Amino acid sequence: MPKLHLFEGFGIELEYMIVDKTTLEVLPLTEYLIYDETQDYSAEVDHGAIAWSNELVAHVIELKTNGPASSLTGLNEAFHKEVLYINEKLAAKNAMLLPTAMHPFFVPEKETIIWPHAYNEVYALYDRIFNCKGHGWSNVQSMHINFPFANEEEFAKLHAAIRIILPILPAIAASSPIIEGEITGIVNTRLDYYQHNQKLIPIITGLVIPEAVFSKEEYENQIFKPIADAIAPYDSEGVLDKHFLNSRGAIARFDRGAVEIRVLDLQECPQADLAIAELVTATIKWLIQAHQNEMDLLKGGSSTTQLWSILQDTIKDGSLAAIADQVYLERFKAEGLMSAKALWGSIYNHVSSALSKSAQAAVEHILKQGNLSERITHSLERMNTTPFETYQKLAECLQKNEQF
Repeated sequence: MPKLHLFEGFGIELEYMIVDKTTLEVLPLTEYLIYDETQDYSAEVDHGAIAWSNELVAHVIELKTNGPASSLTGLNEAFHKEVLYINEKLAAKNAMLLPTAMHPFFVPEKETIIWPHAYNEVYALYDRIFNCKGHGWSNVQSMHINFPFANEEEFAKLHAAIRIILPILPAIAASSPIIEGEITGIVNTRLDYYQHNQKLIPIITGLVIPEAVFSKEEYENQIFKPIADAIAPYDSEGVLDKHFLNSRGAIARFDRGAVEIRVLDLQECPQADLAIAELVTATIKWLIQAHQNEMDLLKGGSSTTQLWSILQDTIKDGSLAAIADQVYLERFKAEGLMSAKALWGSIYNHVSSALSKSAQAAVEHILKQGNLSERITHSLERMNTTPFETYQKLAECLQKNEQF
């Protein structure tokens, strides 16, 4: 199969929790869904344009494009159709899918069940090494976007642009302000846990922002090899693959010819997720085009540590994070001290024409009302709703494919 060039295809993955309709408590029903479709416990269900697969824990199911989609257009409706189908099946168990990146009162230490079927040897080894019964493992639902590249020149451009956009993605996509019934004070709690969940072997996650490497050889030497060396004492039988181990916020899959972005929290409905996917795609494309004759500026200027520092601010403060790094802002044709929200507003002015009408409406809702995490917090603090009431409404948003 010929390799896809930049922006010739897209892979979207959305992870959902399965919960009790009445109580919202998590239910380990992923195996029920998969077995009912396939009559075995295979790790993937082929359902036409959208496929399903299990994840690390037994209460999460992943919906994903069944191979690269040629366009993001129509995926919103395709994912929503699949959500409705699954919710209809789950109704027999008084269950449903729940959106957002973290469950509001799930207690991982008591309620986690690791997936017991296909690929379990990998999950079990991870559990032995890192103890996966924690929020950074069993309570983290995200959207992944996969972008193709056909050669090293395209990889260099794509990886450079993705490194630059990663630090500000939490400002637009955070949806995880609460765990175990309490507001954490961190807008993107999922990423805060994610960046620390493998602290036993820190090279696996690095600084979340991938290193400034722009060829396969550099990637092998600076990322894959250190990971392999660090995991070796814990994985004597070589169960864990380097692509699976690499947990940076964007990972290169040279075996697939793709870079996968992992820092985006799951939203309340596919309409919002796919709108963010369109916005991220348009912004990456714009960054590459704007620096076509000055690619070194896109690749350099800000160290991984500097980008990590901006990421820490947006993880904690979301759209209100202050960005003062002038070299960083220049990449986006912006200047002066500005909030992440203002920067996204500026970016949107440059790229909005590339978005579909539905994506424009969804992004404008986020820019005006705040990211989903901020809207959830507003509901809890200012409207005095309970986590249960707020997340019931979020479940309704998923069913109706409407924003919160």
